[in-house]
Amino acid sequence: MPNFRVLCAAALAVAALAAPAEAAKRDNTIRFAYDQVPENVDPYFNNVRIGVIIAHHVWDTLIYRDPKTNEYKGQLATAWRWIDDKTLELDLRTGVRFHNGEEFDADDVVYTLNFVSNPANKSTTQQNVNWIDKAEKVSKHKVRILLKRTFPAAIEYLAGPIAIHANEYYAKVGPQGMNEKPVGTGPYRVVEHAQGKQLRLERNPDYFKDSPKPQPTIDKVDIRFIPDRQTQVAEMLSNGLDFIMNVAPDQANQMKAVPHLTVESGETMRIVFLQMGSLEKTPVQAFRDPRVRMAINHAIDRAAIVKNLVGEGARVLNTICFPSQFGCTDQGAPVYAYDPAKAKALLAEAGFPNGFDVDLYSYRERNQAEAMIGYLRAVGIRANLRFLQYAAFREQLRGGTAVFAHQTWGSFSVNDVSANTPVFYKFEDDDITRDPEVRDLLVKGDGSVDPEARKAAYREALALIARRAYSVPLYSLTTFYVYSKDLAFTPYPDELPRFWETRWK
Repeated sequence: MPNFRVLCAAALAVAALAAPAEAAKRDNTIRFAYDQVPENVDPYFNNVRIGVIIAHHVWDTLIYRDPKTNEYKGQLATAWRWIDDKTLELDLRTGVRFHNGEEFDADDVVYTLNFVSNPANKSTTQQNVNWIDKAEKVSKHKVRILLKRTFPAAIEYLAGPIAIHANEYYAKVGPQGMNEKPVGTGPYRVVEHAQGKQLRLERNPDYFKDSPKPQPTIDKVDIRFIPDRQTQVAEMLSNGLDFIMNVAPDQANQMKAVPHLTVESGETMRIVFLQMGSLEKTPVQAFRDPRVRMAINHAIDRAAIVKNLVGEGARVLNTICFPSQFGCTDQGAPVYAYDPAKAKALLAEAGFPNGFDVDLYSYRERNQAEAMIGYLRAVGIRANLRFLQYAAFREQLRGGTAVFAHQTWGSFSVNDVSANTPVFYKFEDDDITRDPEVRDLLVKGDGSVDPEARKAAYREALALIARRAYSVPLYSLTTFYVYSKDLAFTPYPDELPRFWETRWK
């Protein structure tokens, strides 16, 4: 593993002799690395952040939410209206073509939505589309979406994770073919996908001029999948890369001294929490006892982890949602202060005076997971870290093995609680507690037309989850971006670098 301080010193020496990233700048290319590998770049069969980033560059959505104003604008749709509480009609844009030349029209919307909302097709992101009953073609450039239930957040979802595929191509190749050779209407098209290694994007010269996404000025974006973050940092210092994100705070602070780099940070919508499986057949029977779950809440010094490991801008959370999301609140929820003595007492009361052994599953922010393990061991819980790639982590969780899980969730950048808490507590694939009372409250919050009724249902559900200590709400995450000083880049809280807005100075 490269020595970080040595590399920093070398970079400072090289910076005085060589212009930074000149080759990439001359080629009008951004060389970007990420630490996770998407199992499939089809937006409906991926739920890791790099897949979300790729999706927004390669595909378009029907509606667009302006990240500066939060105003909804027309993207592949030009107008929309509610016919009734469960019927949404949209007028579609004309003159748009997919990267393979197919014309965009109502058939693409109908095929995409009907395919991905069908549970038989096993979309990984079923929670993003399970409110859709079906889509119907009204005319070549008009569609109706029929909802299974009232779902006030529908517009937010249509402006976020719901991308539109080319119907003829998708019918032919399916999700696997879409992964191998992606085709969208977005500002960038995929010219190479070496799965697990890299994905190369080129500017779409035929991108429609009226899109709320501005026409890109960067010609190429080369994305490499490099799981080792230290290697990413080394390449940034030696000008082998132009852009990385999720850099550890201590490294980011040291990299501020490197003349050819810019370091920026900010809070994101991504929350961090621990899940504890409390179902009857859980392999860790200790989690069946709420006193054990409460003990774990008291055992971890969340504020210290935020200060020492997460970085400036993050905040401690008391409920499983991000504060800006509609319906998110900690009103009525208990606050579990850091109190190792109380944690030990609760464990003894529950019949575990000497603690117990347990595997903690994690897939990112390893240093934070290791810190949590230290706090748990201090109260007698001997946690063993099982660190996996996300696809393997999710398989273990959904298979009932990973019942103690270090989770992060970015809600696909949807600014509504329905994209967050219900994913883990509404009897969906990632719910390892399955409390019917919590589920019913979340169903009510998701489907109520009255905004105040939605808020009340979510408030009660979030407080109930906290009172029964089904999880440990930890904190929001900050993201440290490190990039060439010659790049003009704007970060947003949704963890989505918009390369179509970025340019070389």
